[in-house]
Amino acid sequence: MSVVTNTTTIGAIDAPSRRNTELMLLGFAVAIPVFAYINVGLALDGELPAGVLGYGLGLGLLAGVAHLGVRKFAKYADPLLLPLATLLNGLGLVMIWRLDQSPRLIQRVESLYGKGAFSPDAPKQLMYSAIGIALFVGVLMLLKDHRILQRYTYISMAVALILLILPMFFPAVNGAKIWISLGPFSIQPGEFAKIIIAVFFSGYLMVKRDALALASRRFMGLYLPRGRDLGPILVVWAMSILILVFETDLGTSLLFFGLFVVMLYVATERTSWIVFGLLMSAVGAVGVASFEPHVQQRVEFWLNPFAETTWEQSNQIGQALMSFGAGGTLGTGLGQGDSDLIGFAANSDFILSSFGEELGLAGMMAFLMVYGLIVERGVRTALAARDPFGKLLAIGLSGAFAIQVFVVAGGVMGLIPLTGMTMPFVAYGGSSVLANWALIAILIRISDTARRPAPAPAPSPDAEMTQVVRP
Repeated sequence: MSVVTNTTTIGAIDAPSRRNTELMLLGFAVAIPVFAYINVGLALDGELPAGVLGYGLGLGLLAGVAHLGVRKFAKYADPLLLPLATLLNGLGLVMIWRLDQSPRLIQRVESLYGKGAFSPDAPKQLMYSAIGIALFVGVLMLLKDHRILQRYTYISMAVALILLILPMFFPAVNGAKIWISLGPFSIQPGEFAKIIIAVFFSGYLMVKRDALALASRRFMGLYLPRGRDLGPILVVWAMSILILVFETDLGTSLLFFGLFVVMLYVATERTSWIVFGLLMSAVGAVGVASFEPHVQQRVEFWLNPFAETTWEQSNQIGQALMSFGAGGTLGTGLGQGDSDLIGFAANSDFILSSFGEELGLAGMMAFLMVYGLIVERGVRTALAARDPFGKLLAIGLSGAFAIQVFVVAGGVMGLIPLTGMTMPFVAYGGSSVLANWALIAILIRISDTARRPAPAPAPSPDAEMTQVVRP
């Protein structure tokens, strides 16, 4: 008996989307902050806080909306990025609410600005988080393919420069010009500029990487770039110095230049760019610090945080260091620390010290590990990306996130001079929350494209007829 059959191409096996895994992890990411909220309430008043149900439902609703957005618009995205960001955002809300309950902080604000001047920050931060989730879903919905951003390489450069220059024309806040104030509203454009700069660097380096990597001379084991290829790094170096001089913003300057050096190294695989970057950053920082009073003051506070002559100005750094010491290995417990003594910056610049005191060294290691996991998933997304622009963009966004965490944590812990930047997701501030949720959305879009299975080729109408003989 003989049977004649058509042979057709077998389609690719559909890869698992891992959305159910993400949903399960989101449950833990919501439950942990809710238990932390209950813990703080019990520590402060000995009873369950009245708003625990509303907080749990609110955070769960935000996480559910974000999950539905990913399930709808980025089915194959990395399942860890959203739960990790939700966990940090939720813990940040808990700590901000905990500081809102401090009688000493309320008394200090009212003594400075009058009775009734204190306004709790936790409700506003919850509103910013809701807007951030809406922006997150909007980016996933509108950005169908991350490669579209490559078309706007030089436009993004112009937009980034405008965002970085605008604060120069507004009054300084705490010595640094990093804010744009419009009536009752204020935004920190540097938080959004880091994303736009990563888009520009990715598009530019994708085109120029061969010239930067291959056209060089070897000297003492290093590949020295040609003079004409030094142009881009000199321009970026000059921009970072100008930001440091005119805005006295050490954090944005470090982030801006460090991001470019990291992406240069990834694009060219030349260690010489790292060496040049470190040398140029050192020269620029020393040069500016020699004549810029605000930078000199930051360095002086860093070197002598407990000096009597500077204690009135540097007491926040000293209080932060003492709060880390008071926390010990296991911490004083949520709601039982004294980090509110740091003052008005306890829930923004120095919120990490609040966690350090109440969670201790063990809690801080776990906390920083969550940030490390976000960076690791971003790097893994870069490795899995199928196009060079996506690889560079993913590594740029991950690098910007990592540099910001290092700069903030290093400043609060006394490893480097304080920069005034905010810890992503946990610190109080609308600009930071919105920008970082947009950053996570772009990483999720790139990971969705990278993990999405290739479509099966359509069967050919001229498929070969094969005769199969069966006995």
